[in-house]
Amino acid sequence: MPVVDRKLKVVIDTNVFISGLNFAGKPGDVLDMLIREEMDVYISSFILSELENILRGRFGWANENISKVLSIIEAKAIKIQPKIRLSVIKEKDSDNRILECAVEARVDYLISGDKRHLLPLKEYSGVKLLSPGKFLELFEA
Repeated sequence: MPVVDRKLKVVIDTNVFISGLNFAGKPGDVLDMLIREEMDVYISSFILSELENILRGRFGWANENISKVLSIIEAKAIKIQPKIRLSVIKEKDSDNRILECAVEARVDYLISGDKRHLLPLKEYSGVKLLSPGKFLELFEA
């Protein structure tokens, strides 16, 4: 990999946050990179809201724990409000909100575990879409 004089810019899909916070594995390794500030992570209100709703609804997290996690993410990430509106993924409109954040922030990578909708795109508007495993392989190279 060529010498990079700036940090990689990424968007982390909600599903990677969910996996990394609830299970061991590569998504957790990606979140560790966020905590260590090894990359510039961009988030939107949509991603934070979706994360909060899933942690509370599907995983039964206590409000206090959700607040702590969201505070850490907000402290480490760069929050943007995408102005563009995409409808690339017809089957799951919420994935368009993730893609909007990535395109608006002009990130290098969108890290996602979504094999059905996002990852098949491979690249969109200059943003490469990679699984946590593929991203970690690239980062470690």
